[in-house]
Amino acid sequence: MGVITHLQGSVKGIPNRYIVLVTVFLTLILLTLKGLPYTPDALSVPLGISQSSVSNEVAYEASVAPVIRRANATFIILCRNSEIEGVIQSVREVEDRFNRDFNYPYVFLNDEPFTDEFKTRISVISPSVMEFGVIPHDDWFQPSWIDEEKASAARKQMELDNVIYGGSVSYRNMCRFNSGFFFRHPLVQKYRYYWRVEPHVHFPCNIPLDPFLYMQDHNKTYGFTITLYEFESTIRTLWQTVQEYVSLYPEHIHPDNAMGFISADEGAHYNLCHFWSNFEIADMDFWRSDAYMTFFEFLDSKGGFYYERWGDAPVHSIAASLFLPQDAIHFFDEIGYQHIPFSHCTENAERWKNGRCSCDPKESFDYNGYSCLRQWEAVAGHR
Repeated sequence: MGVITHLQGSVKGIPNRYIVLVTVFLTLILLTLKGLPYTPDALSVPLGISQSSVSNEVAYEASVAPVIRRANATFIILCRNSEIEGVIQSVREVEDRFNRDFNYPYVFLNDEPFTDEFKTRISVISPSVMEFGVIPHDDWFQPSWIDEEKASAARKQMELDNVIYGGSVSYRNMCRFNSGFFFRHPLVQKYRYYWRVEPHVHFPCNIPLDPFLYMQDHNKTYGFTITLYEFESTIRTLWQTVQEYVSLYPEHIHPDNAMGFISADEGAHYNLCHFWSNFEIADMDFWRSDAYMTFFEFLDSKGGFYYERWGDAPVHSIAASLFLPQDAIHFFDEIGYQHIPFSHCTENAERWKNGRCSCDPKESFDYNGYSCLRQWEAVAGHR
């Protein structure tokens, strides 16, 4: 006899309606089990769902899982072994305010090898890739063709005039390196964008969005936070040299340039305004371009980095203002930044709140009398 007949014969005295319900229930179980493959894996699959549908669901979830998109970019930190405490502070703040969510790599550059202690102490701060490089001799030290007697006399005079770093050869080496060589270093060449970070700087606001991707997605080439005037005594012949270059290479001047930021009279004179380059986020393809490379080589051939004290900030700023379209230069208002003695703290209440900023907007350098932000806003057409 079948299961059903056996059941009916063994339940005398039980109302028929209960027998019918139990019979239907057992029939459904038998039909369900008959349709399932008899494998160990099948036992873990919920009734009514085939293995193939479970696999497809898992594959779909994996395909739509959020993926962090990153630009081809790095942080670049030029420093000495003796600056380890300041570097640790800066990297710690970069990580806390931004990079712990993005893990962009770091490149540390020095004119001598980094110590094991330096590399060990820095490396524990972040899981990001960190590379440590030595600057090639000829990229850092004063070229042999510089007239040292003339250069030495210039340094002595600047010291007498109390010009900041006026007597320093190493400072001049740094300015020349940052003007024309850092983006050609072997450890840096594989990257397109960089964010320059210096020892002992502060980032008082969270940075939830990726500045590198903003640059990439919006066709921006140069980004800044602070503008100010250069010391005229350090660049007495720089603008004259720029004018000579422009007369030789007029094709490099962009028709929609930002000349108005650096000159109030269409290029007759330099107003000394520049972007403060100790913070800059930029596209190194620009520095590697023919326009910029010929510009740097022309300036370098004049010896002004050593006979005067030409800084990389005015060199970068003049090049960006002349060779780029104005809208390729971006003011990162939302990125709080402090490099003593100056700081930037957004005055936009919503940005300040969203960034959980610890800085005081009233202390921001933006509209200080020595700032050039008003000149930039006049060119950019917005505040």
